[in-house]
Amino acid sequence: MIIASLELTITFYATSLKDKRSVVRRVLSRTRSTFNVSAAEVDELDNPGGAVLGFASCGNDKRYLEGQLTALERFVDELELCEIVDVQRDFVVSGASGIDDDDDVTS
Repeated sequence: MIIASLELTITFYATSLKDKRSVVRRVLSRTRSTFNVSAAEVDELDNPGGAVLGFASCGNDKRYLEGQLTALERFVDELELCEIVDVQRDFVVSGASGIDDDDDVTS
């Protein structure tokens, strides 16, 4: 099994935490309904002008997971609710995954 994670640092205009919550909820709910991923705000909780969002998915095909994360990142960017300022991706192999020895799983 491969666990894929995507961490997006986003920025947007908000004057209060209430405004921020509105933007973050829209991004998270739209990504959850479009992609089969877990999603949450994971950092910058008290910063009204930005947030760090985490997304996770698991499967047995690294190429599929890479494509899913790329599509998710593009989807968030095309929502035009925020600007993506940093992207972190991680792939973790757990148990017997059937991955060839020459596949690079960490990126």
